Amino acid sequence: MTVYPIDHVLPECQEALRIQGSAVLIAEPGAGKTTRVPLALLDEPWLVGQRILLLEPRRLAAKTVARYMAKMRGETVGETVGYRVRQDSRIGPDTRVEVITEGVLTRMLQSDPSLEGVGLLIFDEFHERSLQADLGLALALQARELFRDDLRLLVMSATLDAGPIAALLGDATVITSEGRTYPVETRYLPHRLTDRLELSTVRVIRQALEREEGDILVFLPGAGEIRRVASELSLIDLPPGVQICPLYGALPQEKQDQALQPAKPGERKIVLATSIAETSLTVEGVRVVIDCGLMRVPRFSPRTGMTRLETVPVSLASADQRRGRAGRLGPGVCYRMWTQQEERVMPAYHVPGIKEADLASLALELAAWGVKEPAELSWLDPPPPAAYIQARELLMRLGALDERHVLTAHGKKIAAMGLHPRLGHMLVKADQLGVAMLGCLLAALLGERDILRGSGAGRTADLGLRMQILLEGSQASGKLQTLPSDVEIDRGTCVRVIEEAERYLHELGNSDKPRIQEKDLASIGILVAFAFPDRIAQRRENGRYVLRNGRGAAFPAEQWLSYEKIVVAAQLDDQGTDSRIRLAAALSEAELEQHFAAEIEEGQKVWWDSPSQSVRVRKQKKLGALLLRESSVADPDPDAVLQALLSGIAQEGLEILPWNRQAIQYRQRLQMMHSIEEGWPDVSEEALLGSLDEWLGPHAYGCKTRDDLSRLSLDSILAELLSWSQRRELEEYAPTHIVVPSGSRIPIDYSDPQNPVLAVRLQEVFGWHQTPCIGRGRVPLTLHLLSPARRPVQVTRDLSSFWQQAYFEVKKDLKGRYPKHYWPDDPLQATPTRHTRPQA
Repeated sequence: MTVYPIDHVLPECQEALRIQGSAVLIAEPGAGKTTRVPLALLDEPWLVGQRILLLEPRRLAAKTVARYMAKMRGETVGETVGYRVRQDSRIGPDTRVEVITEGVLTRMLQSDPSLEGVGLLIFDEFHERSLQADLGLALALQARELFRDDLRLLVMSATLDAGPIAALLGDATVITSEGRTYPVETRYLPHRLTDRLELSTVRVIRQALEREEGDILVFLPGAGEIRRVASELSLIDLPPGVQICPLYGALPQEKQDQALQPAKPGERKIVLATSIAETSLTVEGVRVVIDCGLMRVPRFSPRTGMTRLETVPVSLASADQRRGRAGRLGPGVCYRMWTQQEERVMPAYHVPGIKEADLASLALELAAWGVKEPAELSWLDPPPPAAYIQARELLMRLGALDERHVLTAHGKKIAAMGLHPRLGHMLVKADQLGVAMLGCLLAALLGERDILRGSGAGRTADLGLRMQILLEGSQASGKLQTLPSDVEIDRGTCVRVIEEAERYLHELGNSDKPRIQEKDLASIGILVAFAFPDRIAQRRENGRYVLRNGRGAAFPAEQWLSYEKIVVAAQLDDQGTDSRIRLAAALSEAELEQHFAAEIEEGQKVWWDSPSQSVRVRKQKKLGALLLRESSVADPDPDAVLQALLSGIAQEGLEILPWNRQAIQYRQRLQMMHSIEEGWPDVSEEALLGSLDEWLGPHAYGCKTRDDLSRLSLDSILAELLSWSQRRELEEYAPTHIVVPSGSRIPIDYSDPQNPVLAVRLQEVFGWHQTPCIGRGRVPLTLHLLSPARRPVQVTRDLSSFWQQAYFEVKKDLKGRYPKHYWPDDPLQATPTRHTRPQA
């Protein structure tokens, strides 16, 4: 019998589970933990009559692991070892080890929180930190605390920081196993990649074929890159007997088996895989790993409420996992398609899915579990508050939660579907409308990758077209639109969509497959709107769309849908200012108003219209940011009009008001008094704009336009800010004019309230010994002394000094220029005059 590295620590693992009830097992790739540990624990006394649930992150891994363990026991799947994944299971009456996906555990816990008949939960490959794994562990911990103190928990991983998870399990024992028995040589690129990923990958594959022996496992981000690399490889001369085997989750089972099985004698295979081959799965015969260093992960944006797939660098932990695939059978080689310098900045671990995922499903599961706040459970990483709040708001919009965040009857139906809440809500509504099969097809279609492939698929966002393709050949579905020449139909995905739809239909309680009528296809838009109520979009004048939440969206290329007034975007990429619409359906206004009547708001929109310089009032019917209908209003609310008017004034600035010379000076005088003495109102622009309601509102009541405002008397309005005594003091201490020695009444210029100016001809102030002061004698006037032609000849705030020093120089100049005028030698004793010379 083959001895695995993990066998050396099995007694330690058995003891930890027997005594503590929890353990963390760290075992390197190739140690055999996934298949050896469950079988080694079957005969433990505490497990008599109970089952082991082994959690795997992917369906392919779950089925493969179950088959392998059954083979090790000389049995078939469904005897001692079975599996249970969504819509597929091989479980018998004697099954003791069930290999399940993480989502299945959540369903089992929701239906039976005590997990009767289960003695051990094993969380395998926990380092992947999927959202479902974190949720399953949190629920299992509470289930053990409340119902099953004898439930054992084992967390296994190849690359995991064991400390935090051991603490979460109650200071569980950490067991470590050395797994890699064969050395793997690691080779890096000498410089950064500059070519397209596909071309660079093909070059490294050719190099490995020439230099190395054994099968080659190539890690690529996704199915698209796999197809493109396979296409490039088909164009070159490969050595005889080399097979190209894709490996990703959406492939048919026979194709997946072909990639996992060893190559025939004399042949070699190149397995092009996603990160699905990183853990659990053993790809037989591999001696060479080529790692592109990238993976595709979903990223949720609380800002937009949308999830997008992003291609990101792998973590160092994942890179080590991948490299370990080359050392399971003997010495191997790993080609890393990055430089050693680039590796220094790679993250140590992946960001846990709970921190970046859409939390709508998690929020629904917690509500179904009876938890209102995530803090009621124990988490390795708690859900981010912003994303969780947004998820709960979506559930309330779908009618799954009430205002107390308690699951509604409708929410219970959605939770029972086991789908994303959006799709579950759509299926329940479709069943109520009598178009259950149409809803099931839509849900399956939206849950799978696109059935259209090719470079032109982005120009055809129409979900209705895809529905016609699914129905083509099976029943009459109307005339199928002609597809662009660069678009082809993925028939394999079509088959999976139809099979999945039939399973959904069975879950809804419909045993017979109803025929979809031609008229039913008209309901596609409203069904998609049920699933994505926040992505109902209205066309704008520029051909782009505004979503219900106010964000912009646009089709990446012109198509018939891009001329529809209202569409529902089922898939958006969240790139740039306007997200690109990838999948959508048209929606009629009548359907929208019928099914979303409770959410449509009617009211008056009152706003300041800057181009017309007036307040506009319209009666509007709106769904979020979407304007469905608009009409004029004969008798608008005067208070709302006033507020819009004041908002317009604040927007335009004080210059929109009728500031004549008198009003301007009055405001300037007030500002001077404010600057020198407390208790006087601040009439600066900032202060007046900030208090429009108080000083202008009562006088602007009934005004709607700038012309209406022109009839206001601003100096009288400002005067109302003053007490009776202040009005009198204003005339005394901030006068409009001042009488000079010649008897003239000269206006004071308050343009600079800190430095008021008196501009007066020099001859009119003869005999004026001191500079006049205002503002209770605190503010000396700045004298602009003028020539007979009213041009400044001196600016001073010290008239006494001017007479003593500067006057005689000024006199010489003026006497030469104005010889007929009176220029006395002693200005303090001279007679002031408004004329050329003093009058008799």
